[in-house]
Amino acid sequence: MIAGMSHEPARASAIADLMRAGREMSRLSMVFRYAIAERLSLTVSDLECLDYLADVGSATAGQVAERTNLTTGAVTSMLRRLQQAGYVTAERDPADRRRLIVTLRPERSAELKQPYEQFAEGAERLIEGYSVEEVRLLVRHYDRMQAMYLAELDRLRGGETAQRSA
Repeated sequence: MIAGMSHEPARASAIADLMRAGREMSRLSMVFRYAIAERLSLTVSDLECLDYLADVGSATAGQVAERTNLTTGAVTSMLRRLQQAGYVTAERDPADRRRLIVTLRPERSAELKQPYEQFAEGAERLIEGYSVEEVRLLVRHYDRMQAMYLAELDRLRGGETAQRSA
């Protein structure tokens, strides 16, 4: 049993339901990502890279490697492929010529958003039914889960031991 978890049957059942729902959502999210990548003739790593660049604007090749959990050699190949396909530009950092700055080409952004549009509209309708407090709870939950994922990734990559979050 998870530390600090109540032995109350209703709470234990609710937590088990939440964990099951989280695992299923994670699985379906991955299946969805693969389907989107296939539709765009990309790999899932390509798609993750492009999504990351859409969020941050520009990033170094090293940052892309960290975000996608790929080696620098694999990222170099991926960025070359995405550049040849016209999705990104890659330029040397004027402050440090060893670093490569990668940027999503703005004219390709709409093409990348299109497969998500129907899903995003459904998600907006779903969220409209939530109170402000419920939305804030979900944001806190996602923020905490992201922190846990980052800590576990660090641990799996050989970094410091991940701290268990409460």
